[in-house]
Amino acid sequence: MARADTGPDFIEALARGLDVIRVFRPGRPVMSLTEVATAAGLARPTARRILLTLQELGYARAEQGGFALTPRVLELGVSYVRSMGLWDVARPHMERLVAQTHESSSIAQLDGSDIVYVARVAVPKIVTLSVQIGTRFPALQTSLGKVLLAGLPPAEVPRVLAEPSRSGIEPRWRPAAEERDAVLRGVRAKGWALTDEQLALGIRSVAAPLRDGLGNVVAALNVNAHAAETSMEQLTDEYLPLLLKAAGAISADWALCEAMPQVTAS
Repeated sequence: MARADTGPDFIEALARGLDVIRVFRPGRPVMSLTEVATAAGLARPTARRILLTLQELGYARAEQGGFALTPRVLELGVSYVRSMGLWDVARPHMERLVAQTHESSSIAQLDGSDIVYVARVAVPKIVTLSVQIGTRFPALQTSLGKVLLAGLPPAEVPRVLAEPSRSGIEPRWRPAAEERDAVLRGVRAKGWALTDEQLALGIRSVAAPLRDGLGNVVAALNVNAHAAETSMEQLTDEYLPLLLKAAGAISADWALCEAMPQVTAS
């Protein structure tokens, strides 16, 4: 069945192909044809043709009586990051920040009511939730998300948060609108955000905005720590100044790249 509210140029087959890719989740690396069809809301013959097409293109493979995605799917997300030039700009600053704090650092952007990780430099530590490029979490319960939500016009926040999360995570903190708005006002006033086990036990982090040349918040940078190892005081007194310095340097470099003339060499 075709989707409602789509324009005349909408390609239903492409949308269904993306739906099939998205049904593969953590803990479900291999899915049967029936499972894929059910999860994507497709007829089995349609799901089969899509999976075989993805297999022909190298994005899926047959495995153990079902289908699994291949690492080539990562190219789709990497293309986005590379097209922005984000990783090239941020990498040296993030690596320096991680070397100074001995904690992992990530960059995320807002996608509906979720954040999506688009860059990361990690240190090997056991944490409650696994994070990698493309991971999504509910925005409001993360320091990255608080920074990104605070960067929106206040009237737009309720509409954004009304969108269903696609993270599959049930956060621990569910504030009322008054508390939420007060927290975001504080983030706007301070210029950074903190979260302490509001998403999941054992996770606390601090984040700062990344801005373009016009001062718009386009992403957020964090330092993530394990609650059992890093106190709130260490996070704010030691790591926050280093984080703010890194975020400022990334923003400055990003603005400089945006301002440079774009020349195509033949």
